[in-house]
Amino acid sequence: MTVEATGAPAGVLEDWFSDHKPLFTRAEAMAEANRCLYCHDAPCIHACPTGIDVPSFIRKIASDSLLGAARTILSSNMLGYSCSRVCPVEVLCVGACVYNLEDVPPIAIGRLQRYATETILGTSRRVFTPSPSIGKRVALVGAGPASLACAAHLSLHGVATVVLERRSVAGGLNATGIAPYKMGSHAAQREVDFIRSLGVTIETGVSVDADKARDLLDSFDAVFLGVGLGSDKLMGIPGEDGPGVLGATTWIERMKTAPGVSLAGVRSAVVIGGGNTALDAARELAQLGVASVTVVYRRSEAEMPGFAHERAAARTEGVRFLFGRVPVAVKREGANVTALTVRYEGGEDDLPADLILAAIGQRRLADFAAFFPGVEVDAKGHFVADPATGRTGNPKVYVGGDAFNGGSEVVNAAQDGKLAAQAMLRSFGLDVSLVTPPRSAYPLLPTVVHHG
Repeated sequence: MTVEATGAPAGVLEDWFSDHKPLFTRAEAMAEANRCLYCHDAPCIHACPTGIDVPSFIRKIASDSLLGAARTILSSNMLGYSCSRVCPVEVLCVGACVYNLEDVPPIAIGRLQRYATETILGTSRRVFTPSPSIGKRVALVGAGPASLACAAHLSLHGVATVVLERRSVAGGLNATGIAPYKMGSHAAQREVDFIRSLGVTIETGVSVDADKARDLLDSFDAVFLGVGLGSDKLMGIPGEDGPGVLGATTWIERMKTAPGVSLAGVRSAVVIGGGNTALDAARELAQLGVASVTVVYRRSEAEMPGFAHERAAARTEGVRFLFGRVPVAVKREGANVTALTVRYEGGEDDLPADLILAAIGQRRLADFAAFFPGVEVDAKGHFVADPATGRTGNPKVYVGGDAFNGGSEVVNAAQDGKLAAQAMLRSFGLDVSLVTPPRSAYPLLPTVVHHG
């Protein structure tokens, strides 16, 4: 019996993409697993924000115990399936592999993790059995990685959890923002189905306003806010209002989830920004057949926050990079975009464009925070909370994910959710010990909004 993914729309542009790192066959996985040295005090464990015991799960794969491997992974990271596909392993576990010191290809940890989790989640085998109810209830706002991870850990310890999502599809950026060549929205729904199987209730199409916030605080023992970031910022330049100019995350979501979205007539596209969202959008446009795709960044390449391996991949796909350029105007003929005017030291250029995507950040949610008394935001618009627990100035409210960290990786959101779950369980009187390495135990990644 297989588990069917539900909730993801069909007939969308992301269906045109192929999987860049396909699922290992059993033979491939066994061969790769048997290359692992099973290091003592393995650096790959310390490089993982959620502290997955990498040598242990790989050894289980080598002994053909996939259920055991999946349990090892998911005990530390309930989002272990999506992380296996979208994590920047080059700068985390794989980048820390000792084989890198020997000029030997590092272990393909992400692909082995995907092999174990995808294989098990694609069956009816039960990975975990939740504990009996302890009589506590937690509401979680936003059905992205942080909330899903938090809800899963809580549910396993007997807490009744309800996740509220304003969109019609759960999964957060895993469903709406990940580059399709890494993971499609249908695959994200497989993980959502797994979270549901742990007893988590997910309600979609539910918005939270001030009245709803008061109701949640009155009706639940705790509330977790995993609401991500707000809408895309645009440049604030002449000509940007109108068709043909979009925020990058808006375009990516439409490309992944909205049937009927087309790039017909788009020959040239310009993506503005230097983070991983910009790189994802540019690579997606190039792979969808746009003849000319240019990334414009206002600083130097050395200052670009997007990962170097993503830039290298974009270049092999034909994406052009222009550095030290500042957008100053969008040119149009009638309603149609024709060019982006950029200024640089020494002059200005018009870059031909039929489509312009802005990947320069997203708005913060200070107004949303005001719905919950005692919850504050800092000068950057991020929720203020104890980094070890996610607890805010309101003792009933916890936060995690992009709304807290400003925009990081799925794996960081999963760890935020786990830390908050552990803190809640302790506040409920449970003596629990989840796998929670201190935040200082893993490398700090650039604070960027990343969609894959």
